[in-house]
Amino acid sequence: MEQNTLPVEVILSHPRQSLGNIRLDWTPQPGNYLDLEGQTYAVLERHHRYQLKSGRYRLQKIALYVQSATPLTERTCVSGVWVIGDASCRFNARSEILRCAVNPNGPCSRCCDYEKS
Repeated sequence: MEQNTLPVEVILSHPRQSLGNIRLDWTPQPGNYLDLEGQTYAVLERHHRYQLKSGRYRLQKIALYVQSATPLTERTCVSGVWVIGDASCRFNARSEILRCAVNPNGPCSRCCDYEKS
């Protein structure tokens, strides 16, 4: 096992099915996006799976529950965090997961409710 990579099982949330096992050199958090075999997925949940070995629990693998997503083209960096959409809009949620309540699917550039904050 390589020291700098994590064994990860990628599981599609709906319909529930395993998309395969991969190794990552970064720790995906809910809200991050993952590209796998040309498809983009949004990470919804992360579960750690441990194994008891020699009287100690060791991380065996991470299970990522994902859903299919379109690649993000609109992102804004706010205080070191990338948020979806145009953060200068009053309605932007300033979230890595949700763009806004008014136009959650975007794009911000053609939204008729855009208001500069």
